[in-house]
Amino acid sequence: MFIVLLAYVKPINLVDSHLSAHREFLQRNYETGAFLLSGPKEPRTGGVILVNLDSHEELQAILAEDPFHRYEIAEYTIIRLTATMTAPSLQWLLPN
Repeated sequence: MFIVLLAYVKPINLVDSHLSAHREFLQRNYETGAFLLSGPKEPRTGGVILVNLDSHEELQAILAEDPFHRYEIAEYTIIRLTATMTAPSLQWLLPN
């Protein structure tokens, strides 16, 4: 599992001009099960994605398809997370 932190490196008007395509990218990855949760940071300086993958290389390949990456709108920090505790309703996220 990974947490991806996005930091905008372009003005917010450029972020907004690519936001629709970015959301389509997110939706495609929700449909495959790779993404579990996403949303903007507060204040709006970037975003966060919770990713349900085991492979760092696979995640990097997916992020390369993000319009925010292709158009250099955001920089990405990738954090590998090994979950050890969770709320009862999210037990399925823990490794076996």
